Amino acid sequence: MSLFRYLVPLLLLTSCLSHAAEAPLCPVPPVSEPELLAGDNPNIVVTADKAQINQDTLAFFSGNVDIQSRDAQIHAQQATYNKREQFLGATGDIRYRDRQIEVTSDDLFLDADSGRLNLRQTQYRLSAYPGRGAAGSIGINQREGIVLDDVTFTTCPAGQEDWALKAGSLELSPGKIWGEAKHTRLYIADVPVLYLPYFSFPVTDRRQSGLLFPKFTSSDRVGLSYEQPYYWNIAPNMDLTLSPRVMTDRGVQLKTEFRYLSRKHQGQLNLEYLDNDRRFELNEARYAYRLSHLSQLSENWLFSADINDISDDNYIVDLGSDFYSRADTHLYQTLKLDYFSETLSLNMQLRDFEIIGDHPESYRTLPEIKLNYQVPFGSVAHFGLHSELAYFDSPDPGKHAASRFHIAPTLSLPLSNEWGELLGEVSVLHTRYHQDVAADSTLAKNTSRTLGKARLYGAINFERTLNFSGQSLTQTLEPKMQYLYTSYEDQSEIGLYDTNRLLNDYDGLFRGQSFAGLDRISDANHLTVGLTSRLMDESESELLRASIGQIFYLQTPEMGNAQQNSDRSALAGELDWRINNHWSLQTELQLGAEDQAMERSSMSLNYQPSASKLLQATYRYVENIGNEEIEQAGFTVAWPLAKRWQWVARWYHDLTQHRSIETYTGLQYDSCCWSIRLVAQRYLSNRFDALGHQNTNEFESGISLQFEFKGMGSSDSARSLLDEGLFGYRQPYFVNQ
Repeated sequence: MSLFRYLVPLLLLTSCLSHAAEAPLCPVPPVSEPELLAGDNPNIVVTADKAQINQDTLAFFSGNVDIQSRDAQIHAQQATYNKREQFLGATGDIRYRDRQIEVTSDDLFLDADSGRLNLRQTQYRLSAYPGRGAAGSIGINQREGIVLDDVTFTTCPAGQEDWALKAGSLELSPGKIWGEAKHTRLYIADVPVLYLPYFSFPVTDRRQSGLLFPKFTSSDRVGLSYEQPYYWNIAPNMDLTLSPRVMTDRGVQLKTEFRYLSRKHQGQLNLEYLDNDRRFELNEARYAYRLSHLSQLSENWLFSADINDISDDNYIVDLGSDFYSRADTHLYQTLKLDYFSETLSLNMQLRDFEIIGDHPESYRTLPEIKLNYQVPFGSVAHFGLHSELAYFDSPDPGKHAASRFHIAPTLSLPLSNEWGELLGEVSVLHTRYHQDVAADSTLAKNTSRTLGKARLYGAINFERTLNFSGQSLTQTLEPKMQYLYTSYEDQSEIGLYDTNRLLNDYDGLFRGQSFAGLDRISDANHLTVGLTSRLMDESESELLRASIGQIFYLQTPEMGNAQQNSDRSALAGELDWRINNHWSLQTELQLGAEDQAMERSSMSLNYQPSASKLLQATYRYVENIGNEEIEQAGFTVAWPLAKRWQWVARWYHDLTQHRSIETYTGLQYDSCCWSIRLVAQRYLSNRFDALGHQNTNEFESGISLQFEFKGMGSSDSARSLLDEGLFGYRQPYFVNQ
């Protein structure tokens, strides 16, 4: 007799009910380990206080009856086995246990000939997952599967059933990947809130087609929104998710996500379409698409694609996006082919983009090819070669096309040990341009530029041991110095294609270039001096780091775009201080060389006594960025109000325009089996008018209420809502006019 082969379908029920949830769940009450037979022992062992066997046909067991196999254990008070009829019955405190589930029952009946097993008035509990419930009866048939009547399921602790699923019947058939539930109700605090006459669900770990959990939101932008995803498992290596979204203020939108994966290729295609937006100014369909693809063509070759587009400037602002932020100004369209080896790297790309709003048209690189080569030169030196070939074009008819070739061989001598480093390098920078300009242009049709560059960089690390308040600390003193020389050549005949001025911080002082891109390379004859000091405890954890640095010009730069009005740069400094286990301070600043006026600064003061408690005050100031002055202050708080209540708030204020730019507050109740979040926020809408001009004076507000029943999956919408930062400031990709 193999009793336990009839109980195997219970494992299907376990797998169905025990999909892991993303949120922390209720602690699982301890379940005693079943006493199983060791190894591959195929026998069944029965022990009892009393046993009576009649003519080797009938067996009666009573008093602490235990039936053991290698897979499971059954405990009862009385058991009867009829060998002739292949019938087993057990009564009194029935308890079935294996490694995954524990089931208690009033009685158990097994007909071995027909393969039927019945348990009545059952309670079940999962061993490694906080799922439990009851069933009026459980019927198991080796050929037909398992049927549960009047079944319930919840992840809440006993006596605290805040929510529960109840079904009239639940059927699991052997060989099928779907289970069936009939007359299912969702109860919240004993109140039915949802009824489904029939639904099917997967009972294996294999991906299955079917409905996913819906998403409910509400905002000024769309009104009430209901999104119902449907997952289609097309093949083992590809799937499709269709998500119709009904918005009371705008209409019906269709969102799709197609994914594919093979041994050398993977990618994702997202399409969103709204045929008739009732609140959109233009009578046009609205859409967005995104393609992300990666292919490994061989061991050294990679191909990738990143293509994005939207129908109009306000698409992200009005309808939201899972991939873009309302702070984005450009959507990229890039095709890349890359080669990598130990000494050589080659990058070829076509880079285009769509501009959101009324930002100046920028140059596209169609195409751009970069080659880098580096090999040892002798025993200690290195030789490197960097080269680029690019063709620039713009849809603006007032901008001309151009091609650029750049090559820069470099010979370097790097020396380093545990207490310092020294680097010397010399380079030749040669660039040629062909510019499709008119004959009367101040730019040259064909021009070239050749510059010499030399750099000497050195750093030393000093350490000493300090005793402070009985604590042994290590202090470092790390001076570093760099001399940079770059020859001068007039570059006024060269246009600006991918170049804009860089903003310096402390690390930027040692960058050796004032511009991003190659169209302007500033001449240099200067000395950069920096000093960093650190304090570390006995475990070498950093308690404090302070740095300060400045550039001293030995010769005034001649390039007009990089002229300095002083013999030194702005003074740049930064401080990162872990005051104690709860308090920390981070700050950066730049002071003008002549008047010591503040050019840039930022500060963040944090108090975090635990993972769930945070107070943060922030401040940032930029004297001039895009011909605008930015000065903002903010405050963030996350604090538990009670054992299960958490409060989160965020407030940002524009000190220049004397107004709040974002106000956010959220309250969350989080138990181990369910949670609810209430969020209210007010923020700049950042909508664009018909001419692409951005309105920075309109605000939007919204309230969101979100539920999550743990153990039934979880939603990404809560995370995106809590993490989304809604500043009104946007920075263009390029600043060329």
